[in-house]
Amino acid sequence: MEAKLGSFFHLKENKTNIKTEIFAGITTFMTMSYILAVNPSILSETGMDKGAVFTATVISSVIATLFMALFAKLPFALSAGMGLNAFFTYTVVMQMGKSWQYALTAVFLEGIIFVILSLFGIREMIFNSIPLSLKKAVSVGIGLFIAEIGLLNAGIIVPGEISLNLGKIASKESLVFFFALFLMGVLEVKKVKGSLLIGIIASTILSIILQTSTLPQSVVQVPPSISPIAFKLQFSDIFTLEMFSVMFTFLFVDLFDTLGTLTGVATKANLLDKDGRLPNVGKALLSDAIGTVCGALLGTSTITTFVESASGVEQGGRTGLTALSTAVCFLISLIFFPIFAIIPSTATSAALVIVGLFMATSIIDIDFSDYTESIPAFLTIIIMPLAYSIAEGIAFGMISYALLKLFTGRVKEASVVVYILAVVFLIRYLFLI
Repeated sequence: MEAKLGSFFHLKENKTNIKTEIFAGITTFMTMSYILAVNPSILSETGMDKGAVFTATVISSVIATLFMALFAKLPFALSAGMGLNAFFTYTVVMQMGKSWQYALTAVFLEGIIFVILSLFGIREMIFNSIPLSLKKAVSVGIGLFIAEIGLLNAGIIVPGEISLNLGKIASKESLVFFFALFLMGVLEVKKVKGSLLIGIIASTILSIILQTSTLPQSVVQVPPSISPIAFKLQFSDIFTLEMFSVMFTFLFVDLFDTLGTLTGVATKANLLDKDGRLPNVGKALLSDAIGTVCGALLGTSTITTFVESASGVEQGGRTGLTALSTAVCFLISLIFFPIFAIIPSTATSAALVIVGLFMATSIIDIDFSDYTESIPAFLTIIIMPLAYSIAEGIAFGMISYALLKLFTGRVKEASVVVYILAVVFLIRYLFLI
């Protein structure tokens, strides 16, 4: 069995082993498991059944992550994307007054288009067209972005009237966060494998002791039925301008969030080849697209590659066995959710901050002496956390990269695809927002 796993996932070639991969997969799950609580909470505000959304989220995550593990053989996990679920609820349903069935239909159509684009290699072409300096910048920007998410989730940083402010530091929750953060840091210095996972478990125990978390009332539960939300698509309004606008927004954010996540995490894992390309990226993108189609049919918002995959990568995950381990954890969570539910956000938030640091190290590979490279890279890095969007960071980076190369007489240094994307981004900002 061990030999077969090693051969199938090419463990030796990737300088890893079964134990490391499984540990990495569990770590990835632990840092992204919050989605199993957050996504049902957000989508239930549309009138969708909360328990059904939980089950749909889990099943969709398992399907998509299994495709990533067995088809693409890459260490990335997938689930319902944050930001996209907020757009689903607060913009499409609450602001536009559409039904959740309408929103699910837009997600379904987006997924179908993504499958087509993936099969014809268009998404792969876009991925490969991103300049290497921007790929490095995307990794750094995502590092800052997920560190920001961690600090916000932990309440260390809070939204203010003008900008972000320092939150309440003198609290039990903050103590759990800083305990987890510094324990992980010490374990990293000592080069202890699984430092993030150990930190999450230890801080969860501390949280129970401090009574900021409580022991579950039961260990297992029967998964809620998805029948209230599954296969509830609404095709009566698909040929309207509103549907196109909604679908395009899902399409745009998902496309560049996924490209950004794959770029950033793959860069950190040293999975890119000498030309900055990710082997099997086409299969990875197809896994993402299939996940979105399945998610819409089952009753959840867009499924996308999770940036928290970086936590597993940092723990040594390099192959699809990492993703397979994460998928198994998702499957287990269907019945053991009461246990997973006690993990405090302060524990996983600390892991995100540490991972943010790990990803930011790619900044040393950017040539800051060449302003046609460094200005777009800097904009990419800074826009992601400030705009709270990976996609917007990529947009600013691509536009500035194309303009600087164009107006400094270095046109040939950017590909045709870069210029096309820059124009598309400009049109979006000028006319669609």
